[in-house]
Amino acid sequence: MGKIRVLVVDDSAFMRKIISDLLNGDDRLEVIGTARNGQDGLNQIQLLKPDVVTMDVEMPIMSGLEALKEIMKKQPLPVVMLSSLTKQGADMTIQAMSLGAVDFIAKPSGSISLDLDKVRDELVVKVAAAASSRLSVKPQVKAPEVKVISRTPMKRRTAHSLVAIGTSTGGPRALQEVIGKLPASLSAPVVVVQHMPVGFTKSLADRLDSLSAVKVKEAEQHEILRNGTVYIAPGGYHLTIVQSEDRLVAKLTTEAPVRGHRPSVDRMYESISDLKNVDVCTVIMTGMGADGTEGLRKISNQLSSVYSIGESATTCVVYGMPRAAAEAGLLHHVCPVQLIAQAIHQRINLLEGVN
Repeated sequence: MGKIRVLVVDDSAFMRKIISDLLNGDDRLEVIGTARNGQDGLNQIQLLKPDVVTMDVEMPIMSGLEALKEIMKKQPLPVVMLSSLTKQGADMTIQAMSLGAVDFIAKPSGSISLDLDKVRDELVVKVAAAASSRLSVKPQVKAPEVKVISRTPMKRRTAHSLVAIGTSTGGPRALQEVIGKLPASLSAPVVVVQHMPVGFTKSLADRLDSLSAVKVKEAEQHEILRNGTVYIAPGGYHLTIVQSEDRLVAKLTTEAPVRGHRPSVDRMYESISDLKNVDVCTVIMTGMGADGTEGLRKISNQLSSVYSIGESATTCVVYGMPRAAAEAGLLHHVCPVQLIAQAIHQRINLLEGVN
């Protein structure tokens, strides 16, 4: 099997050299060319036919965002964005994810990061994974039914319903597809773990809020969870759910990362497994690895009323997290991302006794 051929696009010659050296240091990868802006990148893509492109977000002449739009329109291929840790950089990165970029890397110290080697492992892993990813250009799905893997009996209505979503690579666009279709009248709060560093989850929440009928926000410490509201785990914090009298409350912690993740889907699910008198609808969507499976196992073992939905392989950018949960026998429904909101809404309506 040949090496993964990478094109590096960045307006800084220094950054092009550093990124190329880091990628070439891995036996799986080979940088076949570089480009100094988005327009140059488009030309090099035509000439070199790379397997993966790394794309700086902010560049003169043609930005990474503008170049990404052209790539996805004319010649779709996996793109990993590189972004500075600024609000503008974060906003543009989230927009890039919604346009079809596979993943992103946050530069540790601005657009010119002398210390980029700090994220070498993350860069290499994400570029290698991008080569085998499915582009998040989702086909239209006409089928009205979800595929049933197994079925659990309906339970009597409990005091609360809760929807808990976990996702990683490809998640921002999947979340836009799902959360954007949830009704404002949803009779449950929604909690979300999306693997993202500090500074990016606020931009994600703001963008989703602007596109959705439900309210979307970053979760805050000791916040009471309310129906029809989506709470995104802040980057760098675990989002756990606790009970205070008859209320569900968000608790943010800086406990150690769980299998490399903070926020962690497993940690969120583990906290949910300790709740009493709550109907839980879990959702596992696109992402590398198996985060969520062990937590879902605890929920399944400890709660009497749980319904678990997984995104199907056909629409996952990376079929990792849903696959792990499916192979563990922990999912009740599997469906394309376009039908997940429908499946959530149907489940909550059944619990409410709504036809």
